Amino acid sequence: MGAEEFKKALESAREVEITVTGRTSGRQITIPVWFVQDDDRMYLLPVRGPDADWYKNLVKSPTIRLAVDGTEHSTRVTPITEPTRVSDIVDKFRAKYGSRDVAAYYSRPEVAVEVPLT
Repeated sequence: MGAEEFKKALESAREVEITVTGRTSGRQITIPVWFVQDDDRMYLLPVRGPDADWYKNLVKSPTIRLAVDGTEHSTRVTPITEPTRVSDIVDKFRAKYGSRDVAAYYSRPEVAVEVPLT
């Protein structure tokens, strides 16, 4: 499945399913998460910041599989910990989902994940 088809499917989506490898179990774990897209990149924010299990799993094994609307994309990700970059990503989440919902769900916006879409 091509990256362009996956990016097109993201246009109307509010969430994406991510599949990560468990850092201790080695099992594939799939959960739905919110995202924002910026050109050829997608950004994810863990709800519990650096304590979120899926984030810890990606730090240990930075490969992710994404699925939305029958399309899939697999790639390596980059954790983001630099406060200014994380703040910019949080602003993008506020623009997409609303400040109130972002404040309600993202209690520790200290880290993010960059996902290349090419």
